Amino acid sequence: MQNKPRSSRVTLREVALSADVSEVTASRALRNPELVSERLRDRVLAAARELAYVPNQLASALASARTGRVAIIVPSLTNGVFDDYLRAAYDIFTPAGFQVVILNSNYVPGFEERAIETALGQYPEAIVLAGIDQTARARRLLNQAGIPVVQTMEIADDPIDINIGLSHAEAGHAAARLLFGLGHFRVAHMASPLDSRARERVRGYLRAVQEFDAEPIVATDDSPSNVAIGGDLLVEILRREPATSAIFCGNDNLALGALFECQRRGVRVPEDMSIIGFNDLEFAKSAFPALSTIATPRYEMARQAAEIILEITRGSGKRPRKRRIDLGFEVIERASTRRIAGASK
Repeated sequence: MQNKPRSSRVTLREVALSADVSEVTASRALRNPELVSERLRDRVLAAARELAYVPNQLASALASARTGRVAIIVPSLTNGVFDDYLRAAYDIFTPAGFQVVILNSNYVPGFEERAIETALGQYPEAIVLAGIDQTARARRLLNQAGIPVVQTMEIADDPIDINIGLSHAEAGHAAARLLFGLGHFRVAHMASPLDSRARERVRGYLRAVQEFDAEPIVATDDSPSNVAIGGDLLVEILRREPATSAIFCGNDNLALGALFECQRRGVRVPEDMSIIGFNDLEFAKSAFPALSTIATPRYEMARQAAEIILEITRGSGKRPRKRRIDLGFEVIERASTRRIAGASK
């Protein structure tokens, strides 16, 4: 018969009893082994291994105000936009001895608020947020936490602490201007989901529409973005405005879905339809035709956020002089966009 699993975790007292030492000696042997003799240290470590003891790192960390944890809150764990972003965080924090704790807000402000509350309950040394549109209560929790808070992905007028990102309104404007500048007049925009960054890109698109005296054509979906939604939104756009000749897609997943739907319908890209995406995900340049897009510096955002946090928590302890850092964006023209025949340059 198998032994029943223990109903509670092994305590330091049990380790001390097994090693026949005091709790103080057991604690020293585990946390500061240089303070005890090799013989005692070996006895305590052997007992800890035998009992599968896991030290309560949080209790000791709280005593020194250092938990070695950094919380990162993102709106999705499946969206490829955050692959480079999270990789950068691990690249910088892990060698420095930090544990990265990731929480998912699922693009819902209320979920993010609860994620922030959960994260603060773990006593992280810093929090990194993918976004700037926190609720009033979330901002209050973060302001009162007394730890570095870095808002990333977009630029804030009133950052909580440190802000690293880009203007999505300017990026959306640049994407739409590219299409209008290629001679397209019926330029549509699709977005999913309509989070704060997507709304800013819509704003940038609408500014370009006004500048070129065109009519806005916007299709949106509140669901988390995926390739299939890009196809569905293209169907909606062509049903409403069949003369559409160019589409600015709010992200590369939507752009790929629009490209696939064009191929299903026999709509040639870029001869009949120009498509530009957003983010420059890895597959964008491998699509056929390769997708034009807006490149966003996601790795660099997270890298700089991590290095600033390390400087504050393990270095000088001072906040950077520049607390609002705009990393900009880059317009990448590939084969999915082209100038309309006869349009002037």
